[in-house]
Amino acid sequence: MSDIENVVSLKNVKKAFGKNVVLDGIDLNVRKGEVVVICGRSGSGKSTLLRCIDQLEKIDSGEIRAAGHLMGFREVRGKLVSLSDAAVARQQRDIGMVFQNFNLFPHVSVLENIMLAPTKILKRSRSEVEQEALALLEKVGLPDKRNAYPRQLSGGQQQRIAIARALAMKPKLMLFDEPTSALDPEMISEVLDVMVDLSKAGMTMIVVTHEMGFARAAADRVILMHNASIVEDAVPQEFFENPKSEHTKLFLSKILQH
Repeated sequence: MSDIENVVSLKNVKKAFGKNVVLDGIDLNVRKGEVVVICGRSGSGKSTLLRCIDQLEKIDSGEIRAAGHLMGFREVRGKLVSLSDAAVARQQRDIGMVFQNFNLFPHVSVLENIMLAPTKILKRSRSEVEQEALALLEKVGLPDKRNAYPRQLSGGQQQRIAIARALAMKPKLMLFDEPTSALDPEMISEVLDVMVDLSKAGMTMIVVTHEMGFARAAADRVILMHNASIVEDAVPQEFFENPKSEHTKLFLSKILQH
């Protein structure tokens, strides 16, 4: 498969923090419109993988291509040259990232939170961006919260606003790092429903989560990471009903008991 068809392509990506190896030669391709769920025990490298794709962490070796960019580098006469922080920031515009904690700006309204990046970074007109922001509020089911401040919202509402804010930059790829882990149980489904709608609309997504119901419902592939490596990569039915790795069998036996 050519890289042109892949929104994400990782080749032999390695990352360590001191002597602690967190990514040990990761190869991964994600096609346009594909939803890939990554699961695994804490410390297996899942979140670091997302952070490396989005260049929040620098890799030690290997290559990451995402949303049409060679992330963190440019090629000059066959050699890789590190990009400046400003150039990396330009690459990051095409990737939306949603974190565990919502990271909304507390001092501005919901509408301003969504409008800030398109108006300040992309220099787009306020009137045009406002119309799109209002449409995004409809999409995440919160049109009546436009003038509210983050502190006035529930955790689930804040996370839905965080998703809308990421979508306002019109990304080619969305990364979700355990987006429901900080939420009360009754708020989880409202966030997952928005993510399922996104997947149906054709958004390319990589989702780190323990929500196996979402993996069954929305994923095209489910990946298990263990000890800094990918040990299982399968369609949901195969992953849940016929896993090949002993690590996957053990992981499922523990997580599906809860």
